[in-house]
Amino acid sequence: MSDPKTKCGLVAVLGAPNAGKSTLVNQLVGQKVAITSAKAQTTRARMLGIALHKCDEADTQMILVDTPGIFAPKRRLDRAMVNAAWEGAEAADAVLLMVDPIKQRRHELEPLVEALANRPERKILVLNKVDAAKKEPLLALAQELTDKVQFETVYFVSALTGDGVPEMKEALAAMMPEGPWMYPEDQVSDASERLLATEITREQLYKQLHEELPYDSAVRPEKYIQRPDGSVEIHQQIVVMRDNQRAIVLGKGGSRIKAIGQAAREELSELLGQKVHLFLHVKTDERWSEDKEMFEEMGLDWTR
Repeated sequence: MSDPKTKCGLVAVLGAPNAGKSTLVNQLVGQKVAITSAKAQTTRARMLGIALHKCDEADTQMILVDTPGIFAPKRRLDRAMVNAAWEGAEAADAVLLMVDPIKQRRHELEPLVEALANRPERKILVLNKVDAAKKEPLLALAQELTDKVQFETVYFVSALTGDGVPEMKEALAAMMPEGPWMYPEDQVSDASERLLATEITREQLYKQLHEELPYDSAVRPEKYIQRPDGSVEIHQQIVVMRDNQRAIVLGKGGSRIKAIGQAAREELSELLGQKVHLFLHVKTDERWSEDKEMFEEMGLDWTR
């Protein structure tokens, strides 16, 4: 009996900020690999998820490039994020444009649609939140976008519930070229455990501080030590731009940072399958977003 053939390809996931891209990537992979947040622009680097689709014809590995939301860049950090998004689309075997039909974010969606119209990659339109959107406006939006860009197909999904995702995954797998897998079967992301640990802490920062803390924060990895008893010791630095933000992160009597640390530690223990000792401290640095080293730590290219 001959071995089933293997296929492997790259899928870029594009969309306006907050369209649900990270949630979709997590659904396709079958577990959490990208952080999700109700705040826009959560994804900073080209976080990869690795999805597998097995069937009689071929076993397919899809490398999902979950790009930062594309928006009008104002600061250096913004420019680096946008560059990362477009680099993620280059050389992709398929590009997914994900749209939130309720919020739409037209000012960010329109330039994206224009830019996609002339790109050579095979394109798929994914309309999210079918569980919440009204049917007529949803269909009208699909028609409007397919008039502007030559999408091979349109999928109506709910990234949150997974509705419509298996069918879309099957179609994506069919588009992938034949070739050997790029990653081992049990690997779901290219993010190192160090980077994943900082992302989990950053997600808790956003979850617990909501509107209080703007996007002027970063989490830096400091130490990642495997202890002889099988547990892991992780030290991280939370960097903010102003002293009043530092006070917000610490909370009264250190209560807020303790809650952030506890939630991040619990999730990390589950994710890594080992006991985690997490140590967080907060530093004020008003110029951190101009620091080349910080960009490289976040997996972003330094742009002038």
